[in-house]
Amino acid sequence: MLYDVVIAGGGPVGLFLACELRLAELSVLVLEQNEEQKSPLKRLPFGLRGLSLPTIEAFYRRGLLNDIVAAQRAKDEAGGSSASTIPHWMQLPRRPGGHFAGIQFYHDNIDTSKWQYRLPSPASTSVAVEMEHLESVLAARARAMGVEIRRGIGVEDLSQSGEAVTIRAGGQTFRGRWLVGCDGGRSTVRKAGGFDFVGTDPEFTGYSVEVDMADPDKLRPGRHYTPTGMYTYSRPGTIAMVDFDGGAFHRIQPIALEHVQAVLRRISGADVTLTALKLATTWTDRAYQATAYRKGRVLLAGDAAHIHSPLGGQGLNLGLGDAMNLGWKLASTIRGSAPVGLLDSYFSERHPIGVQILDWSRAQVALMRPTPSTRALEAIIRDLMDTRDGATYFAERVWGVSLRYDLGGGHPLVGLSAPDFELADGTNLAELLGKGKGLFLDFDARSQLRAVAGRWSGRIAYVASEVKDRLGLSAVLVRPDGVVAWAAEVTPDPEQAAQAASRWFGEPEEVREPTSQ
Repeated sequence: MLYDVVIAGGGPVGLFLACELRLAELSVLVLEQNEEQKSPLKRLPFGLRGLSLPTIEAFYRRGLLNDIVAAQRAKDEAGGSSASTIPHWMQLPRRPGGHFAGIQFYHDNIDTSKWQYRLPSPASTSVAVEMEHLESVLAARARAMGVEIRRGIGVEDLSQSGEAVTIRAGGQTFRGRWLVGCDGGRSTVRKAGGFDFVGTDPEFTGYSVEVDMADPDKLRPGRHYTPTGMYTYSRPGTIAMVDFDGGAFHRIQPIALEHVQAVLRRISGADVTLTALKLATTWTDRAYQATAYRKGRVLLAGDAAHIHSPLGGQGLNLGLGDAMNLGWKLASTIRGSAPVGLLDSYFSERHPIGVQILDWSRAQVALMRPTPSTRALEAIIRDLMDTRDGATYFAERVWGVSLRYDLGGGHPLVGLSAPDFELADGTNLAELLGKGKGLFLDFDARSQLRAVAGRWSGRIAYVASEVKDRLGLSAVLVRPDGVVAWAAEVTPDPEQAAQAASRWFGEPEEVREPTSQ
């Protein structure tokens, strides 16, 4: 069988991308190397991930947010989140908004009034979810949409022609018009596809361990910087450590109790004794990025395209943003309606975002180095983060509020995530984006704009309605991924609207009355 798209990797990025492609009714096969979806490292305490606002908005707009929140709440109510598994930062007296190199900023310092084009919505809240539950929800949605998922089959090699990609995986051969590598930091697709992967080598080995201790009171709970590194401790035995050894121990040999104890003693300065090592993994701050996200009919997304330290939990959100950006563009390309250069815009939009996140990660590492000068700099950053402007800046970066694609000129809203406008009938913008089509919002029901939208009726849904708060706007064109492609205030120019539609949705169809929602 020739699939429209084969996705290597059945993690959150691959599964979400599969759902996006199925909105266009493409045939999608997901190949996942691991036999089992479940893993202790995907559960509390190590599997907890905070979702950024762009990720929460993406799930909200696709009708997934309620399922994800409900699944996590059910787990918590069943007793899965005991005090021993809740991260230390969730037990603080002030409500933390996030951190930079372990330095917290707090909600009570954030000035949200500076975010001019944001409206209240269910996506405005913070969401933390276990990786296992997130994957479970996405896998269930993908299967319900008709995605074929095969587990225990990892990609081994690939070759491509002008028409298709041949994939060898698990001793079998599969063919797809396109192949997307979502197969992690050690991506086989990236290597077999000949992608260059460049960046900076690690400065440390990070450890996440669950242990039993003979003397747990010898360690102070919370995050601590020391002359030899950093450690975070949550009772009774959850520990994260950073050892500035140049990444020397990561994936070099099995992690033994004696080794973890020696590293913990050196970093903490406490003569602790470990009696059992129940769970352990290592990680580093290696920061690498592919110099291209596409070679012929092979594309990369998620950790296959970029890796960095897990500090701040940015990696999952970066990968899910890749999937949201790529899905509709690849689908349009396969369907033959894409304008010239649409698929190339995946790289031109997402690669700079990856560069920013990798540099954000490197900056955190620089602030964690165990030197007197770094500790002096940390004190200054800590003071700045505890100001209203400082907390707001860090919230914009960590939460993803400042994410904007450079789409070239126009209204200040262009390139930003569309506000969740509430229509006169109570419908929200997010609900109108659920089918993965573009959206033309006309707040004044102008006949000229209706005629423009009608030229792309099959790809853009036209909605003429007053809204609760129009933010000074009269009309907005929104891409399928929720990004504003064009916006106008008092007197919209129909020709400019048509040019924006052509740029993102290709040649117009036969002129007819637009489909309203």
